[in-house]
Amino acid sequence: MSNYIVREQLADVLLEHRGTPEIKVLTGVRRCGKSTLLSHYAETLIADGVPRRNVFTRRFDSFDIPLDYSAEALYRELQEAVAQADPGMFYVFLDEIQEVSGWEGVVRRLHTREDTDVYITGSNAYLLSGELATYLTGRYVTIPVYPLSFREYALHAEKQNAGTSRDQLFARYMMFGGMPGLYVSGDPDQGKADEILGAIYESVVVKDVATRYAIRDLSVLEKLSRYLFSTSGNLFSTNNVVKVLRNVGMNVTYATVDNQIDALEKAFIIYGCEQSRIRGKELLRPQRKYYPVDNGFRNLANGFNGADLGAQLEGIVFMELRRRGYAVTIGTMPGGEIDFVARRNAEKLYIQVTLNMTDERTRERELQPLRDLDDAFPRIVLTLDRFGGGVTSEGVRIVNVVDWLCE
Repeated sequence: MSNYIVREQLADVLLEHRGTPEIKVLTGVRRCGKSTLLSHYAETLIADGVPRRNVFTRRFDSFDIPLDYSAEALYRELQEAVAQADPGMFYVFLDEIQEVSGWEGVVRRLHTREDTDVYITGSNAYLLSGELATYLTGRYVTIPVYPLSFREYALHAEKQNAGTSRDQLFARYMMFGGMPGLYVSGDPDQGKADEILGAIYESVVVKDVATRYAIRDLSVLEKLSRYLFSTSGNLFSTNNVVKVLRNVGMNVTYATVDNQIDALEKAFIIYGCEQSRIRGKELLRPQRKYYPVDNGFRNLANGFNGADLGAQLEGIVFMELRRRGYAVTIGTMPGGEIDFVARRNAEKLYIQVTLNMTDERTRERELQPLRDLDDAFPRIVLTLDRFGGGVTSEGVRIVNVVDWLCE
């Protein structure tokens, strides 16, 4: 696996859970690196002395797996593998398990077997619904897997591009995103990015959304998803989207739009960020912004024209906050909006995102909502420029976003 892009944090999470009784459930959009991560982890175990016969791996979207592969066939294979295994822990890796009908019963039986360490992956939130949730309540841990962070990409790219600055690498990352397949054989150009990201997008829309949820009108789903990508960072209105789709001849209802957005979220290709009131009464009808799981999809929808860099930067920061384990909302106040309120246990951060802070009006616009806060939680402005950093007199940190992403 010479082209493996090291993902230290995720590898450490897997090692922390090694040998624990819970089922480890890795979730994330297709092609974000779940399969490679599991494969590398399995090889790490073998290198650490685990007998190869004690490591059972199956990837169910592989060409080698028969189309009629069943839960019964999987169970038989597992029984044979267990019978041949050496004494000690038996490791099971089931990749894209949602492809196997009735798999929940197999995983439930695995969980009852002693000295069995089970890892499963899936590309749809359906994985944790229905029977599995009933069977395994409190018996599994979810490990979200996202596309490459900028730090992961930069550490890999610096080995391939000696002398290239991180600011230059970030410009490339901002354009093409962090889907691992883009970078295993060098840096992409627009043609390669269009081909790879387009194939992933089609796979997600067709397999994880349209097929699973029996959506017949693919044209509506495609237009809606591309609209969400290309306008990410704007407050979303179902009414406005229905009007736009109807104006181009689409026969859609409000329920259709809401249901299809829900399906896209369950396929992990978009994430919603809801408004929350920082002071005063709760919002009765909070609006949302939607962000693609990876900025490359936004640029794919816009033809890689590089437009609206501010919204692109905002999306990258949003996904990085999720990657770091924060729950994220949009902060609304009588005097303005705070881009992100990030919460993780007792920790809370207020974050503004802007391309630069050199213009005085921009600086004032970004700082004023943070000045109006009446608590002591950290306040940060993330910006692309490298001028005027440090801490303001009110205690607001102004930080270069590339440096923050590499923390």
